[in-house]
Amino acid sequence: MASLNAIAKKLVTRGQGILAADESEGTIAKRFALIGLPVTLESRRDYREMLFRSTEAMTKYISGVILTEETLEQNARDGTPFRDILAEADVIPGIKVDRGAFPMPGAPDEKITEGLDGLRQRLKHYAELGAGFAKWRGVIAITNYAPSRNGIRANAHVLARYAIHCQEAGIVPVVEPEVLADGEPGDHSIDRCQEVTAETLETVFRELRLAGVDLSGMLLKPNMITPGVRSREKASTEEIARRTVETLRACVPAAVPGIAFLSGGQSDEDATANLSAMNRIPGLPWALTFSYGRALQTSALVTWNGEEQNVAAAQRAFTHRARMNALASTGEWRPDLDLAA
Repeated sequence: MASLNAIAKKLVTRGQGILAADESEGTIAKRFALIGLPVTLESRRDYREMLFRSTEAMTKYISGVILTEETLEQNARDGTPFRDILAEADVIPGIKVDRGAFPMPGAPDEKITEGLDGLRQRLKHYAELGAGFAKWRGVIAITNYAPSRNGIRANAHVLARYAIHCQEAGIVPVVEPEVLADGEPGDHSIDRCQEVTAETLETVFRELRLAGVDLSGMLLKPNMITPGVRSREKASTEEIARRTVETLRACVPAAVPGIAFLSGGQSDEDATANLSAMNRIPGLPWALTFSYGRALQTSALVTWNGEEQNVAAAQRAFTHRARMNALASTGEWRPDLDLAA
């Protein structure tokens, strides 16, 4: 069996990144609403099959896919298990293991992620099904009253407990402490985002060390340092890249093999441009890549429109977006390459 460090390094292979296809039923319903498609077991299956059978994208640009419990055990229309389709493309299947974020008692502006109960047994089952990594998302909102130190610490502690359970099961934990850019009210400054992200990351790594987590056998999935999506303040790609790398250097140990960013409500092009700008900064101690959902899937979803005759065109749209982000993960993306599609 591959070591945790070997799996983590494979997930951040140069020129590749992670597809986040772990949408809950509620989230995928919002996505399907864009094209007026009802959410059924079959429509979810057909959509994911369209992505997973995008041969060029999956073999060249995608190293891992985060799945739901449903998808990890689901078959394509012809009966082939999705995990077999991914294995044929040399893509590592991952699994979202948290049960969602819920209001924190006594702190109405903050949430705590649940799902630790029964996690050890679930992870054993996921490992038997071939899952090589897992994901747990902690949500940190910025409001007039949040986040509190208790809210940050509580989420960091849960992330650490999840991570050590994963490593016990031989599964690489992807640790996702997301400082929300698109939460309510979402009008905070880039300075405030940087301040909160730094405190969050410092707290998370303190808890990971206390829990005995092997930092060389995990990945970090953080937000970028940006203003809130409804802020009047605008930041350039260069400023976002500089501030993000500055914060990571101050807070993330070099022992972590890689950092796979979430897109956090950014447009497809912004998420790509910001990642590429970071990778042009010299002397990075970790691999910087992507773990995008919306920023990889939206163009493919709209092109597909739930219709069989659009599958090939949708796969081309997905492949293009995957290629653009693969170039960004090496600092080689340019706007003219996007326009050339």
